[in-house]
Amino acid sequence: MTTIDFASGPGETSAPGVLSFLRRSQGAPACRVALIGGFAPRKCGIATFTTDIYEQLAAHHSEVSVDLHVIDDPRSPLTYERARSVIRADRVDDYRAAARRMNEDGVDAVWLQHEYGIFGGEAGDMVLELVDRVAAPLIVTLHTVLAKPSDRQREVIEHLLRRASRVMVMSQHSMGLLQDLYHVPSERIVVIPHGAPDRPLRNTSDRKARLGLEGRRVMMTFGLLGPGKGLETVIEALPAIVENHPDVVYRIVGATHPNLVATEGESYREGLAALAENLGVGANVQWDNRFLDLDELLDQIEACDIYLTPYPNMQQSTSGTLSYAVALGKAVVSTPYVHARELLAEGVGVLVEPRQADVIAAAVNRLLDDPEELRAVQQRAWTKGRETIWPRFAAAARSLVESVVVRPVRNMPLLATPGFFGVTAMSDSTGIFQHAIGTVPDRRHGYCLDDNVRALMLMGVADAVPLAERQRWATVYASFIQHAWNPDRRAFRNFMNFDRTWCEPVGSGDSNGRTVWALGGAMNNAPDEGLRHWATQWFDIALAPVAAMESPRTVAFVMLGCIEALRINPGHSGARESLRHGGELLANLLDAGRRPDWAWFEAVLGYDNPRLSQALIGAGRVMNRDDWIESGLSSLRFIARQQISAQGHFRAVGSETFGKPYQNLPFDQQPLEAWAAVDAAAAAFAVTGDEGWLRHAETAYRWFLGGNDRGEVLGDISTGRCRDGVTPQGVNLNCGAESILAFQLAHYALAAIARRPRTMPGTQEPNASDTIALKINSKGAQQLAGA
Repeated sequence: MTTIDFASGPGETSAPGVLSFLRRSQGAPACRVALIGGFAPRKCGIATFTTDIYEQLAAHHSEVSVDLHVIDDPRSPLTYERARSVIRADRVDDYRAAARRMNEDGVDAVWLQHEYGIFGGEAGDMVLELVDRVAAPLIVTLHTVLAKPSDRQREVIEHLLRRASRVMVMSQHSMGLLQDLYHVPSERIVVIPHGAPDRPLRNTSDRKARLGLEGRRVMMTFGLLGPGKGLETVIEALPAIVENHPDVVYRIVGATHPNLVATEGESYREGLAALAENLGVGANVQWDNRFLDLDELLDQIEACDIYLTPYPNMQQSTSGTLSYAVALGKAVVSTPYVHARELLAEGVGVLVEPRQADVIAAAVNRLLDDPEELRAVQQRAWTKGRETIWPRFAAAARSLVESVVVRPVRNMPLLATPGFFGVTAMSDSTGIFQHAIGTVPDRRHGYCLDDNVRALMLMGVADAVPLAERQRWATVYASFIQHAWNPDRRAFRNFMNFDRTWCEPVGSGDSNGRTVWALGGAMNNAPDEGLRHWATQWFDIALAPVAAMESPRTVAFVMLGCIEALRINPGHSGARESLRHGGELLANLLDAGRRPDWAWFEAVLGYDNPRLSQALIGAGRVMNRDDWIESGLSSLRFIARQQISAQGHFRAVGSETFGKPYQNLPFDQQPLEAWAAVDAAAAAFAVTGDEGWLRHAETAYRWFLGGNDRGEVLGDISTGRCRDGVTPQGVNLNCGAESILAFQLAHYALAAIARRPRTMPGTQEPNASDTIALKINSKGAQQLAGA
């Protein structure tokens, strides 16, 4: 597997999609899915279903590689030889560890089998610890869709639905509930009926003989016994059936549910047996108190004439044994629960009202009285079953997985210059709007200092935009910054309403620090001399009060501004002092925050993370502090590792991470982080000459062009707009100012790297490789300098 290793340097990165390409070219499976659920030898419906998926994909579509992650019941733990990991249902750390393994494995999709009762926590909410951490697209199979969930059940299912790229159900009824009650768009729902075995329609005689049932009319029910099965109703119907057909035997096959055994022993089964004896039909009931393996179960179903599912719960959406019985051509008598209503429609089976013994007796007698009708129902069932046989189920499962797999975006021009229209369309005479609905500015949220600061930065570097246009807009953004200053508080305001009234007297420390950064940059590169003088004045006004703020990111932004100011005025004592103070603060924070697995300034990750490392590296260069440079590089290697996926593409620290100590959640990913990674990698290259950092800068920029966890192109080259981020379900379609400006600034930062002379640190002359265009694409076909 191609990976990125920043242990001693940035190492090699692969372009997005290279891993999948290598898999296909080497004859390996085309996609890899992490399958989560119960599994054999666990004896329950979810375990059986998960086992079926695993085995049927292997049998029919070996191009889909399946990693098995088993949910185990800690009350009766089992051994699972084929498991990639075992998740103890009541251990939060197990869910987190499994998610980490899936991310490290670089799986293409995660497929979760959901039923409330198999996961730990209230309403099974521990599973959210896993789904919030996996980066691959999530498929959720809902084995139950509740029409009237409890409050916590609803919260859990809605959380899962927000994370899922696709939701699989096994009935049209469940699909309707998802649309009507949970408001899931139809394009995200896939209906795949429960799979079933493919066997010929056989005469029952041979199977009956093997069970010692020659000459008997056989009725059968299979499954874990419990009060929810409705078996007492069938036993109550037996006297009327036996009166007409004395040779009838009702076979109740299956062990008592282990949870029921743990609390009540075999009292339920014993009560059913007593009921049969009291009704005089004890001899007509046979018990097989076992959970059968699949082949034996199918053999026993084939030996019956009529299969019964008398379930009283009309909301039951799936029954594996019902699917098996239909596919094997059995005449089914069933209550009209969800699955039965759909599968047995149009004469495929016989539907009866729940808890009505006389109705069941009449339906069974009618079939046994008319052998031709019995055979006709059996034939219709077998024909219907051809729609759900395992090859068809496996093909549908394969299509479901492939529908979410991210395909690499190809042929995106790396250094094509984004258009400028996206910036101007978000701007008016006051400044740049903060948010948009789609591509249209949203005036309700007005403006903010942060975005106008970034817009001013862009005007200094966007050399593809005509100078006069840059001068015009730079003046607008500078005017906003100037007006944001609150002299009484000696700080900048941040948020402004559309009517130009301010929302607060003082903005955040970070917005103030970012403003100092922009002013320092404008001293160097504002598009006209007047603006450069203006920036110098305001830098001097703002530096001291803002530099007194000690939030780590505020400090880093101020340091970046001081580095820029010292380029044009090396003797600026205030900038030099602020840089010294900031460098010491960040270096001390890093030393205090280090752990063996955590080389970072804080216990939490936030937004704009690489800026902290970038500021320390830059300060080390200006102040001749090699220790700061090394600290900056070591922390940047750490954050770079956090933001590279197993497949080699950039994975921005998700906003859901914020405030969570020592965690890194993958969503939602925001453009600001990719731009910061480009800039920080450029700073690292400037002091090391290690071109691995250039590959990292390219990888981060490709995040805008589809090199991300959902393969979504966020940046629109033609207009210069950019979507607001990558979510579990794909992309946030809004195009706010922060996203547009991050895309634009990341482009110009990468373009600047391409133009920069290749001079190794400590030398005055270009490196011997200067005359060669910098190759940073892993296949060597894309050249930065010539793109």
